[in-house]
Amino acid sequence: MAQLRAIVDAARERRAEDVVVLDLTEVSSTLEYFVICTATAGLQLNAIRENIREKAMAAGLGRPTVEGPSDRWLLLAFGASIVVHIMTKDAREYYDLEGLWSDATPLSFPEDAA
Repeated sequence: MAQLRAIVDAARERRAEDVVVLDLTEVSSTLEYFVICTATAGLQLNAIRENIREKAMAAGLGRPTVEGPSDRWLLLAFGASIVVHIMTKDAREYYDLEGLWSDATPLSFPEDAA
């Protein structure tokens, strides 16, 4: 959980909005966690990505693979254990990952617990 906390905090440090963590362990045989967050613009997508990469590696995760670049959606995969989706609001609404994975368990990472 410390690695997930590091990712959530890193996203929030760069003003990511609506950060959600989904526990996929009961609904997927290959994935463990999704972190989904919203960025307001392409430059912010990259700032969030870079901060997450740095803080996650400092927390003990390996270098992520990055899918993109796109001005709407970036994906960072830390193996199959943690996959981070950084999306614009339009992309997040269109792809509706939370809806697709509605059987997953949302995890809470309150901001004041950082």
